[in-house]
Amino acid sequence: MPFPLLFHRILSFGRRSEIIAVDYLRSLGYRIVTSGYHAKGGEVDVIAWEGSVLVFVEVKARQNAEPPEDAVGFLKQQRVIRAAQAYLSKHHLREVQYRFDILAVTALPRCRPQFRLLRDAFSMYN
Repeated sequence: MPFPLLFHRILSFGRRSEIIAVDYLRSLGYRIVTSGYHAKGGEVDVIAWEGSVLVFVEVKARQNAEPPEDAVGFLKQQRVIRAAQAYLSKHHLREVQYRFDILAVTALPRCRPQFRLLRDAFSMYN
């Protein structure tokens, strides 16, 4: 079975979206640190550097015309923030500049995925 077909069958839509999102972020010059970071009470899809800024990226994907970013509500933001706080603390990065981005992926059937990057989409202190 060809790899792309196997890739499509084994991985969930959400995980496949995160993988293509990482490739997209790399194409924009982001240096990926990790993906799928979990901490007590939180998680973040991608952690990357854009220049000297550490970026915590929530990837949200949809297979319909609804804006994916609309699904990143307050509770989801809080989960990302908790994971970011844990990461910053664990790696002694309290003084580094950071931000929270949302990468919206729209993957309609038989179409190439469309990406929309919302930089600085929310903050730790809303």
